Amino acid sequence: MTITASKVCRWIAMFAVCILISGWLAAQTDATKSAKSGDSNTGSPARAHDDTYVIGVDDVLAINVWKEPDVSRTVPVRSDGKISLPLAGEVQASGETPRQLEKELATKLQSFISEPEVTVIVTEVKSQKFNILGQVSKPGSYPLTNSSTVLDAIAQAGGFRDFAKQKSIYILRQNADGSQSRLPFNYKDVIKGKDSAQNIKLQPRDTIVVP
Repeated sequence: MTITASKVCRWIAMFAVCILISGWLAAQTDATKSAKSGDSNTGSPARAHDDTYVIGVDDVLAINVWKEPDVSRTVPVRSDGKISLPLAGEVQASGETPRQLEKELATKLQSFISEPEVTVIVTEVKSQKFNILGQVSKPGSYPLTNSSTVLDAIAQAGGFRDFAKQKSIYILRQNADGSQSRLPFNYKDVIKGKDSAQNIKLQPRDTIVVP
């Protein structure tokens, strides 16, 4: 039997296709195994820790305890700074980071659950706010971002009303010891660049007063 060059080429092509198909099937099998393996470990929580954010009153927390749906739930931080969780009871949340609260909850749950794995995620940030009062268009409470300044706050509040005393603005700030500081802000100077240091970065619960 004479084997022509064209037949050899066709056989080589068919052989190559078979190899490609075999490789694709193997890859699909591995992917399926990996997916199944991942499914079997569902709930090994993605440890999305935040070591800087401090939980505050009114924040909403999603608490997941691995393989314990009856304990896992979304809870608000009450005005006393605490949350309630089945088995764990009353737990102080305000003033803690998510990581710290995870450890605290895990410790409390150890009496009921073997090696509890707890994940805490802040789903709604409601504690980080500032207030602006007085002669502005829209006085009230506003969400605080990491970069909010006094000028940003005035802009968010819609600017000044006609008779606002723009040189006599001040910020009331709560100190750690419970006392209150009064920080002056002269809008006229700041926008002229005379004393830009007055345009301070706001902190949670700051209150800007525009006389």
